[in-house]
Amino acid sequence: MKKTIVLGASNNPERYSYKAIEMLLNHDHPVIAVGMKKEAVLGIEIAQELPSEKVDTVTLYVGPKNQIDWIDPIIALQPNRVIFNPGTENPEFQEKLNHAGIAWEEACTLVLLSTNQY
Repeated sequence: MKKTIVLGASNNPERYSYKAIEMLLNHDHPVIAVGMKKEAVLGIEIAQELPSEKVDTVTLYVGPKNQIDWIDPIIALQPNRVIFNPGTENPEFQEKLNHAGIAWEEACTLVLLSTNQY
């Protein structure tokens, strides 16, 4: 099981971050939801800060302009990988991940899960 932070979590079932949380849970991956609003999604409280615990993956659902304040905390967390979902691609962030030795990929979490490539 790959503990995953969903950054940009929302309790709106129409949002891809919601669908990702739902699919991660259905595949038995522990989820930490992080977002702007203090609410819950599928029984998980949405935190406004990154946890200090070790995680396998950070999957991004925030665009490049909204990633700025998250870059250094994500690098400090040292996840095994960061997934840039469609619309979140950020060459500057990806270069910083390269320098920190953190793997990243431009992919869709929903596709990775549905094709057993997660």
